[in-house]
Amino acid sequence: MTTDTPARLLQLLSLLQTPREWPGGELSERLGVSRRTVRRDIDRLRELGYPVQATKGADGGYRLVAGKAMPPLVLDDEEAVAIAVGLRAGAGHALEGVDEASVRALAKLEQVLPSRLRHRISTLQAATTPLTSGDGASIAPETLIVMASTVAGQERLRFAYRARDGVESRRMVEPCRLVSTGRRWYLVAYDLDRGDWRTFRVDRVSAPFATGARFAPRELPTGSAAEYLRRSMYGGRQETYDFTVTFDAPAEAVAARVPEWLGVPEAIDGGRCLLRGSVGDAVDRLAVRLAMLGFDFSVREPEELARCVRELGERLVRAGGEVSGAAPGATESADGAATAPTKVEGRDLRSSGVRGQHRP
Repeated sequence: MTTDTPARLLQLLSLLQTPREWPGGELSERLGVSRRTVRRDIDRLRELGYPVQATKGADGGYRLVAGKAMPPLVLDDEEAVAIAVGLRAGAGHALEGVDEASVRALAKLEQVLPSRLRHRISTLQAATTPLTSGDGASIAPETLIVMASTVAGQERLRFAYRARDGVESRRMVEPCRLVSTGRRWYLVAYDLDRGDWRTFRVDRVSAPFATGARFAPRELPTGSAAEYLRRSMYGGRQETYDFTVTFDAPAEAVAARVPEWLGVPEAIDGGRCLLRGSVGDAVDRLAVRLAMLGFDFSVREPEELARCVRELGERLVRAGGEVSGAAPGATESADGAATAPTKVEGRDLRSSGVRGQHRP
């Protein structure tokens, strides 16, 4: 029998967070208390903000339902390890859709984990080799955890940084936000030594250290860390340009694959959608990015992007027909040269999702 009321409440809460309905008699047996005590404990949880729903009758019981706000969760050892490992894997490889909120959650979780669980997580992480897509550099989750903690706590951060040209330096900054582009993580911060805002690629950061010195937040010149990063990445090298693309797919399907910074798809007629955006990427890079989404699409503007998409499509058709010289089924032209077939496995590549027509 559990006589410690706080411990019993935590045990009861842990049971209720399992997605099922618990009969009062079963809870009474699990906790080693009377049904009346169970009812009192349920009332205490409700007073603490946990929405516990009760059903009447012989088969009635209790279950935790969705409320207006999220109350604190109680996790057992296995659940805590599973969540921490998942967050570490996502944060460490900059998977698209894993943003600063995930890193903050990981920082909070690891701060309260017992040492035995930290050891289990580190052991599992060391024994696991992930197979990830994309060309983003791998980042130690601990680096992101330290940075996220200083962002949330408005605490000055010191670290070693390797610039693009390989020059090493020590930086003292007031961190503002972590920004994920899908392939990489960046830190937007105010550099105290240089007296100006800067962006730092997190994979080039080493030995981050939270100094404990607090600071009053400064106002970003652009108002948004994501916008500041975009301007710092493209503003000094090339002008940004606007583009408009139509996809032959629903907006929600395209949105699941398009990074948010590229634009938000807008639904149009017939299950199609429109994507408008402004980027500083080279036109050929944007063409490849759009083709890799896996949907048929048409370029409305600019003409440079439409031309690049057409050239990409033609290049892919040629590449698909030049395996070991002339591909099976290739025909010969008048001068005897092999001509690549227009279909691979019965599919016309010229209509396989890479269409470069320019629509006014």
